[in-house]
Amino acid sequence: MTIAGVNAMEVILLERIGRLGAIGDVVKVKNGYGRNFLIPQKKALRAGADNKKLFEERRHIIEEQNAQAKAAAETKSGALSGVTLTLVRQASQEGKLYGSVSVRDVADALKDAGHDVPRSQIILSSIIKTIGEYPVRLTLHAEVVATVTINVVRNEQEAA
Repeated sequence: MTIAGVNAMEVILLERIGRLGAIGDVVKVKNGYGRNFLIPQKKALRAGADNKKLFEERRHIIEEQNAQAKAAAETKSGALSGVTLTLVRQASQEGKLYGSVSVRDVADALKDAGHDVPRSQIILSSIIKTIGEYPVRLTLHAEVVATVTINVVRNEQEAA
């Protein structure tokens, strides 16, 4: 099997994956993506006859687990909606930061605010290199996205 001349494998998706498919879809993906990411992360199974039969037997369990994960993500999203985090960073008079704000900084700020969000779920739309307010997307589940605001300031007085 090939995708535009590249070797491909068929997998059965165990969860919804953006731009790829939903639970139970049999899709063709590149060998490396399937072997190195989807299968080890338990997001897919190889689409052999045995695995297709196993998936159909366990489909209701997998869908129920996905529904529970989605409900938990929606609860977390409700708690995170409207949250504004303030990060104090050194900056020049023009407002340019000495360094930048990374996903790690956002994750640490969320943890300090009492929200435990893994770094893999935080998506910065662009690199933050100046002071100001920035929206940050949190992909809590394949179908649940929350947005928090990051306020980057020079000192605590500017935050107020």
